[in-house]
Amino acid sequence: MKDYIFEIQLKVRDYECDIQGVVNNAVYQNYLEHARHEYLHSKAISFKELTEQGILLMVSRIEMDFKNSLTSGDVFSVKLWIERQGVKMVFFEDIYRLSDNALCLKARVEAIAKIDGKLTRGEVFETLNL
Repeated sequence: MKDYIFEIQLKVRDYECDIQGVVNNAVYQNYLEHARHEYLHSKAISFKELTEQGILLMVSRIEMDFKNSLTSGDVFSVKLWIERQGVKMVFFEDIYRLSDNALCLKARVEAIAKIDGKLTRGEVFETLNL
């Protein structure tokens, strides 16, 4: 495993939990996406501006392995590192509950890029210094 290159801390809100009192599985994708967008901001890359320029960064595949549940009020950290694989940029994202450092989720998110509607060979990731 590589070293993490970015980390963001968040807190579970009540409405993110399901009837069982744990974070709904679909909400974890929001956490992961928020971390990726904040990572781009930390690199002075605006997702909105890229879109306005006709550069679309899109998720093509997500794999999530649920390890431990988060519950209302839990403070947690999303940590990530990235790797270029062919036309894809792969984000490896892990979520840890801070109170006990428990690993709650391991994810692999594959992203592709289109420019003016055409799939690229991933060269845009290099120009963005990702």
